[in-house]
Amino acid sequence: MKNETNYDLCDYRTVERLLKKYGFSFSKALGQNFLIDEEVCPKMAENLGADKKTAVIEVGPGIGVLTKELCRVSGRVAAIELDKRLYPVLSETLGSFDNFELIEGDAMKLDLKELIDERLSEFDDVKFCANLPYYITSPLIMRLLEERLPISEIVVMVQKEAAQRLCAEMGTRNAGAVTAAVKYYGDAQILFEVGRDSFMPSPKVDSAVIKITLNKGSKYSVSDEKKFFSLIRAAFAQRRKTLVNSLSNSLNISKNDITNALLKLSLNPNIRAEELTMEDFVNLFDLLF
Repeated sequence: MKNETNYDLCDYRTVERLLKKYGFSFSKALGQNFLIDEEVCPKMAENLGADKKTAVIEVGPGIGVLTKELCRVSGRVAAIELDKRLYPVLSETLGSFDNFELIEGDAMKLDLKELIDERLSEFDDVKFCANLPYYITSPLIMRLLEERLPISEIVVMVQKEAAQRLCAEMGTRNAGAVTAAVKYYGDAQILFEVGRDSFMPSPKVDSAVIKITLNKGSKYSVSDEKKFFSLIRAAFAQRRKTLVNSLSNSLNISKNDITNALLKLSLNPNIRAEELTMEDFVNLFDLLF
């Protein structure tokens, strides 16, 4: 690493001057809220458990406050940023780190496996860490999981409500389709909460940092993962309806077949999706498909 650029990216006035220098204004459409809490990013980097043999993928580095901490603890950071206005800012704030690489583009459209294979293959381990814009939280995490990318851990800051949903236990009210995906591919836990005052500008909600540790093998066995998650999404699409009605409407399966399958599993035919465990969904899938 070269001599580190001396920017206090958690100081409100420093950040204001930096953004003014480049004529930057916050975009609501991109969900931009920059972290200015000096304790949060070091804690995120510490919980990631990276070392110099680890590469980290980050999405939405902003001005680089979390990126800086990731560069200090890992071998390389590939940070994906969509907003072109931030490229010169990142060049200034992170220019002293020779293990930082800016990836220009949309994380939802980039080929992440290709990124890992072509730019990070020399590292023993790849992890994902980000302060995620709220609007892409669920779709991006679902993508990271479903594509079975060669990453071992995901540490992300998300809206507190989303954190509770992602880390919920199946069979509880907070559970949803994304909960099932997390349970299928790994294990999640809430590490710590982050107040809205830790951001610039302050959002209207609090946040939380979660950690998802991905399975090395398959915890559950289903014959067709794509069909299985179609069942999961259909089950939670209309939460207030019974499972029989939700699945029948969305998957064109007869109510009688679904009822019989539930009875075989000793489940109430009037049960709702949020009441099923992961094992219940796997067994139901086996019976229906």
